[in-house]
Amino acid sequence: MKYLFCLQLLSCFLLRSAFAQQDTIQRKQDSLLTIKLEQQQKKVKQLSEDRLADSLKRTDLQKQLSTADNMQKGQLLQKLEALRQKDSLRTIKQKHQIDSLRAFVKGFPVVPFRDTLFFLFTRQGSFTAKDRAEAVSKRINILSAIYAFKGDSLKITPTEQTTDILFRDQLLISISDQDALWQHTSREALAAKIKAQIGEAVTSHQQETRWQTILVEALLALLVVIVTILLIYGLNRLFRWLHKKLAHQTGWFNKGIHIKGYELLNAENELALIGKALVVLKWAIILLIVYLALPILFGIFPFTRDVSDKLLNYFISPLKKIAHALWDYIPNLMTILVLLVVFRYVLKFVKFITTEIEKGQLKVPGFYADWANPTYQIVRVLVLAFMLIVIFPYLPGSDSGVFKGVSVFMGVLFTFGSAGALGNVVAGLVLTYMRAFKIGDRVQIGEVTGDVIEKTLLVTRVRTIQNEIISIPNSTVMSNHTINYSSDAPVNGLIMHTMVTIGYDVPWRQVHQLLIDAALETPMIEAEPKPYVLQTSLDDYYVSYRINAFTKQPNRQAVIYSGLHANIQDFFNKAGVEIMSPHYKALRDGNATTIPADYLPKNYVAPGFVTDRRKPDDDEISNNQ
Repeated sequence: MKYLFCLQLLSCFLLRSAFAQQDTIQRKQDSLLTIKLEQQQKKVKQLSEDRLADSLKRTDLQKQLSTADNMQKGQLLQKLEALRQKDSLRTIKQKHQIDSLRAFVKGFPVVPFRDTLFFLFTRQGSFTAKDRAEAVSKRINILSAIYAFKGDSLKITPTEQTTDILFRDQLLISISDQDALWQHTSREALAAKIKAQIGEAVTSHQQETRWQTILVEALLALLVVIVTILLIYGLNRLFRWLHKKLAHQTGWFNKGIHIKGYELLNAENELALIGKALVVLKWAIILLIVYLALPILFGIFPFTRDVSDKLLNYFISPLKKIAHALWDYIPNLMTILVLLVVFRYVLKFVKFITTEIEKGQLKVPGFYADWANPTYQIVRVLVLAFMLIVIFPYLPGSDSGVFKGVSVFMGVLFTFGSAGALGNVVAGLVLTYMRAFKIGDRVQIGEVTGDVIEKTLLVTRVRTIQNEIISIPNSTVMSNHTINYSSDAPVNGLIMHTMVTIGYDVPWRQVHQLLIDAALETPMIEAEPKPYVLQTSLDDYYVSYRINAFTKQPNRQAVIYSGLHANIQDFFNKAGVEIMSPHYKALRDGNATTIPADYLPKNYVAPGFVTDRRKPDDDEISNNQ
């Protein structure tokens, strides 16, 4: 038992260590990934700085080119060409670095109103990408308050390093080469695209916030509210009619619900359950109507469409996730179904072998028929455990940390909480293969004597002759000696024995015959083999006789003993023999010597008693009187 406990504790420790090692490896991988991202971002930044430096050199060379002579122009043109080629190579490298960062770096959305216009990934000067996105969103939002705004009033102004989008003299956004690389386009094309998006977004927002539009939206909202109220009213009327219909149609439910003769629900309970189910269904439909009406209501007004989208996402997103998860899980589900079918037929085959052994059709040397069912149960548990191990990787969430943590917790809980129970289970298995007793045997376990009525992996239950049910843990059975009165009784019989003590004055042959005759007259005592008597001791005053008789009814020992004792009394009384242990006391002459006669002279005579006769005096006479 100690070894089993230590093995369980060791397995839990190893499992916990494996999970901890896996978490450590994951943290190391995340740390390495972070370092790698920082290195790639530094490379992109360095390439941008190099391009900026080359741009300044190119500007300086172009200025020198305008004032140089022909000989100097050739050298300056070569330098410009070299810078152009170097810039082209840096652009390719920078694009490659950015492509490697796309899977890990997220952009920050520019959301001036409610919809995202575009994303920003890079920083400019002291502004991070997040700061840039927030600043641009605020600048665009201010434009919606300018009544005279038109999309054509936005201007694109190119500079050496950036392309700026302006409204009048106000800067809205500066677009760099890095911004263009992140969007897979050129700086000029990206500026034109963003300009169009800003103009459309501001114009659309102004159109939606006009008072005429708001009035129409209010009327539509009122219509949605009225339709929702009408739907709820009609739903209440419908369910009220259903309740009345059920109350008048009790004949539909006069039989109740029965499962194989068991009445799960009677007619009254069935009707009440259906009524409660209808109430729950009604409120579920009402909540669904209200929940679906709210997104429609909020979606009418531009300033609440975000709420509408969130409400719809709260309902649709889980459904989408569930649908996608179910679709993605179909291959694993098919694998599990195939494994279940395979293991099911494996268990069927094992059950078939078990049944054949129990019936005696299949005989295995050294394997008893009563071992078949316990062995099948053990094999069944092992097969099911192996099936769970095989199926475990295909279960949803099996690789999550929570699932692993719960598994470790359950393992530790099982280890520390089932030590005693496991001891009884192991003892139950050992008792099964020891074949110490079976159901129906009359046994004595420790101080308990009775018939075995149940054997489980945990306890053995015994019914005593007083009709008491005693449950004995299997570990207790293993630690005590067990006497089985029934195992050999059907073949060789069980010897019933009792003892009587008779004095030496009764002839022993007469006592033997009386005891044998009494045993043969006792019900359930076998005539063959014939009862026999043993003289177990010759005591000081009596002889001990033990009658031994055979019976094939070990479960009726109390009745047999009672009948045997009654017959012994009857037969001895008829023969005039007293069943008692006589004790004798004798007076002997103490004058004779105790020396053996061989040592005494031939003329030795034991001396007699010496007496003296005298007349008593008056005092003695008065005292005697």
